Order: sequence, then C-alpha cells, then structure tokens
Amino acid sequence: MEVEWYMKKRQQQGIHALYNKDPIAADRLLWGREADPLTRRGFLKRSSLMTMAAVLGSGIPFAHFMPQGLIPAALAQSDEPFSIEGKEGLVVLNDRPLNAETPAHLLDDDITPARHMFIRNNGVPPEQESIDPETWTLEISGEACLTPTTFTIAELKERFETHSYQLMIECGGNGRSEFAPGASGNQWTTGAVACPRFTGVRLRDVLEACGVAEDAVYIGYYGADTNISVGSDKPPISRGVPMSKALEDESLIAWAMNDEDIPWYNGYPLRLAIGGWPASVAGKWLNRIVIRNQKHDGPKMAPPSYSVPKHSVAPGTEVAEEDFETIESMPIKSLITFPRSGVQHPLDQPLEVRGHAWAGDLAVNDVQVSIDFGATWQSASLSDAPNRLAWQRFISEVTFPEPGYYEVWARAVDSDGRSQPMVVPGWNPKGYLNNACHRIAVQVA
Repeated sequence: MEVEWYMKKRQQQGIHALYNKDPIAADRLLWGREADPLTRRGFLKRSSLMTMAAVLGSGIPFAHFMPQGLIPAALAQSDEPFSIEGKEGLVVLNDRPLNAETPAHLLDDDITPARHMFIRNNGVPPEQESIDPETWTLEISGEACLTPTTFTIAELKERFETHSYQLMIECGGNGRSEFAPGASGNQWTTGAVACPRFTGVRLRDVLEACGVAEDAVYIGYYGADTNISVGSDKPPISRGVPMSKALEDESLIAWAMNDEDIPWYNGYPLRLAIGGWPASVAGKWLNRIVIRNQKHDGPKMAPPSYSVPKHSVAPGTEVAEEDFETIESMPIKSLITFPRSGVQHPLDQPLEVRGHAWAGDLAVNDVQVSIDFGATWQSASLSDAPNRLAWQRFISEVTFPEPGYYEVWARAVDSDGRSQPMVVPGWNPKGYLNNACHRIAVQVA
C-alpha cells in the first residue's frame, strides 16, 4: 500500500521527526521537489482528490463532504517510538527539558497507567537519587497565610484525611501543532493528556489548617525543579489558581498515582493534582505553596504564557499584554483511542469505536461520531465520569457502505451545550486550547 511506502520512506530517510516540525521541508526531502504547504490537521493551498486517493491506495467514498484541502488522517499521523525509563510508547518532542506525548491508541485505558502518562517539563527535575520522601518537606506560607507551617509527607498523612480522585491532566498546548501560522513551543498533537487516579490530602484542608486570611485570592506553587539556563536561580515555572479552585474537593496535594508512587518525571514524591484546568497549575516536585493576597506572579503566570486573547484575533496578530486573559477551565474535547488510526477493516463487519471525552470544570453531555467528514453524525453511548473532573468513556459502532478510505471523527458536547469545532478553533499566539475534532483513518476493503 502506498501509505506504508510513504511512511517507511520517511523513516528510512531520517525525516520522520522533521515531518512533525516542518512538513514542508520534510516533503521536499522526500519527494525531491517543492512540496505543497501543509499542516498536521491539514490545509493544503493546492490539493487533488485523485492524488490523495492514489497515495492512500483507494477511493474516498465521502470525498464530496471532505473540507477543502484536508490532509487525510492516514498521512497526518506519526508514531515515532522512543525509550524513556518507566514509560512505554511515548513520542519525544523535546529533550531539554524532556517533553513527550502519548499516541492516542495508548490512552484507551479507563485509568491512564503510569507508563502512558505524558511528560511535560519546564525545567530539570531534581535528581531521582537525591529525593528522600522521608525527609521531603512542604512549606505553606505567603502574605495571606496566618500560620506558616512546614510539613513532612508523613505529617500530611497523619494530620489530614486521605482522598483519591481520577483527574484530567492536560497541557494547555495540547494540539498546538495544528495551528497556522504555527506557534512556538512543544508541537503537541493529541497526546499531552491523561486521566490517572491521584491519592493525597485535600489542598483545602492543609491551607485552612495554616490559616487563610480574609484577603486571600490566589495560591501559587514552587517545586524543586531547576531552570535549564545554566547559573539561573529563577524557578522554571511557578503558577497557581484562584482560591475558589484551590478549595474544591478534588484539588489535592498528592503523593500517589494509581496506588503507587508518582513517577519521577511526573512529580515524585509530591505534586499538586488539580483537574480540569491546564496541567501547568498542578505543580510537580512540590515543596512550597504560598497563599497570596493578589494574583500569583511567579514565572509563566504573565501573558502570553498560558493565556489567550480576550477577544478573537486574526491569525498572526500581535496581541498586547493587557489584551490577554489567563486560561482557566479547559474546553470540551474528545479522543478516539480505539481502533488505532490506519486500521484496515472488512466491509461486511461493523467497527467498534471508543474513546474518552472531557470538558474542563463541566461534564460531557453527548459524544457523536461521523464517517462522512461531518455531513452526518450518530450519538455514541456515553458513560458517567467516576468522579467530577475525570474523563468519560464513549463507545459507538459504525458501518461502511462501500470499500475505500474513511475517516472516523468524534465530536463532544458539554453540559452547557458547547460543541467541539470540526477544525482548529480561534488562533492565539501560543497555540493553546485546540479542541478540534479528533479523527482516525480507516481503510475498508
């Protein structure tokens, strides 16, 4: 099949990783000619259904519904493996600091296993050998803290009630690779997301034990990771959340994930676990929390970091700092986790499609799937979340009318009635909050 040849040749020529970063240059190397400009979700300035069908090795039955210039999912996918201790199948996007995402088909578990938890680092983690959970301490202080206190992990376990919640953890830049013009930063596709089960104590209980002043409005965190810039003593990141979010039942100071120690790359031995908001608010290698009488002003709190324009802007627009707002609840989103994109399927059999959907602070009301590029949709079976701020499983079954190349698309609707857009939503300078429909390629024969 020509798709397999295309992918194999990309690997052989050593340009598979380049294709994720600069598809134009990669195609130029592959084909030996000037390539059509393309993005991962895929808008071509010039496209040909005949050319796409030839590369895919079959016709495209619902081609008349395909958005103009769309790159078939079979050509947009990338599954380059890399070995990371304790992880399995993650794709590395950056090695300093280390950042790696999880292919969609490895996120099919109801509870994300540690080996499939993505890695998002802003700095250099503390040396694993230097970490002793017996002596690790957490300081609670700040101008709006009445009784600054330092706790060991053992003291947290002894003084406060333990709770466990399955929580959505998603990088605010998940999907960044699909924006055009492109945004700087890790070029995440769909895999900077996970929903493991965290165990710890409620952040609220600890804060209240230390005394929260009446003028408290925000909390901020600090971790033991260090700046990648040699000689810099500035923390690589120090973000936080308003008190209303910090005081929610599900906001945890966690020492365990899936009933085991938190993986080193994911914050061992102590981290914040705050679901539904960008994962950057859930600080790792946690050693200090400050209760603030103003919005926290640590590194990566100021625009444009983790901020989007207050109003829609044209792609490529320069946005003034005062015109940004900090990202809070994440938007409605879904991910097809089975089957794996690129699967071949017999015409005379129905195909089970399953995945997860989530909606930040809200719930998911409906998930729909389409095999005709969104011309028609059918609702999937949707399970309840195991607890607030966890994802929800959806399952559907589709049948195909004739042989050919298909794409299965998923679209979720939140409890406020908002639906995922079919294509990349409003552009922003840092490439945040892409919640466009996920799609997989299916070859029917």
